[in-house]
Amino acid sequence: MQETVALDAQDLAILAALQENGALTNTELAERVRLSASQSSRRRQRLEEAGVIKGYRAEIEPARVGLTVTVYIQVTLATHSGQNAKRFRDLVARTPEILEAHALTGDADYLMKVVVEDLAALGRLVNQVLLPHESVERVRSNVVLETLKQGTKLPL
Repeated sequence: MQETVALDAQDLAILAALQENGALTNTELAERVRLSASQSSRRRQRLEEAGVIKGYRAEIEPARVGLTVTVYIQVTLATHSGQNAKRFRDLVARTPEILEAHALTGDADYLMKVVVEDLAALGRLVNQVLLPHESVERVRSNVVLETLKQGTKLPL
């Protein structure tokens, strides 16, 4: 487990502003959080170096790039061993359709968030990639009908 980084109100304001718009310049960020540009720049750099800010990226609308189906897939492993778990983790790492993968407690071993072009692409992923893989015993898919809320902003 990673250690928590001590943050003050100014740090939290910087993080909140960057969650809204990661492309803010240091001058724009300084104006938003009411600090000088040099102070906000130093604080931003410290947050990056401490690993609080992991990176910056564009938020892309999946449907606009042809990814119209979101699916949550539960996977149960065939055997529960370190080697089998590693094989499955390697499969996840090399499968770009898998956006998120989480190890779980409960009935399934993993829960994955997947985006694909259509149901045919989902069928190929399940039937040609996941089910034939030596580490996988069972796959259960839940297709998203409607997204009520989605985001990556943490409640700071």
